[in-house]
Amino acid sequence: MSPIQHLACACGRFALDVEGAPIARVECCCDSCREAGARMARLAGAPRVLNEHGGTGFVMQRKDRVAFVAGAEHLKQFRLAADSGTRRVLATCCNTPVFLEFKGGHWLSLYAGLWRDGALPPLEMRTMTGDLADPSALPDDVPNHRRQSLRFFAKLMQAWIAMGLRVPKIEVAGDLRL
Repeated sequence: MSPIQHLACACGRFALDVEGAPIARVECCCDSCREAGARMARLAGAPRVLNEHGGTGFVMQRKDRVAFVAGAEHLKQFRLAADSGTRRVLATCCNTPVFLEFKGGHWLSLYAGLWRDGALPPLEMRTMTGDLADPSALPDDVPNHRRQSLRFFAKLMQAWIAMGLRVPKIEVAGDLRL
């Protein structure tokens, strides 16, 4: 198992520890991540999450290997629609995106911006490139999958089995309207 990585929001009031290797380091190009990235970018001082071709970087980590160690009272969630199965969570002290969570998911998709220079795991794949207007403009440095690939789902299933098929709950302080 890899050592513990200490991560924090931009201002340092919120911090979390991540233990062990990630499930995967991905870049999502779906319409929802692009819409959420645009909404978050309108917040005062918010770091940019969308890259030059519209992707959002994530490090997928088992929930049982993530611990909030300071400032959890700053965490607030928002959904793109009231009935959305996903929520995005920010540290409202400085509007730093922290994670995306799928309803019923056993992992957190931590925003790549939490990692400092040189510490971010290498990109493994892009997903949901079929949502882009021109996916052919993407670099070919990693596989560019139109949707989620079999490898993507296999990594998630392997992590879930290693967790004993548990789905830990992650509580946050409240809601945001974006």
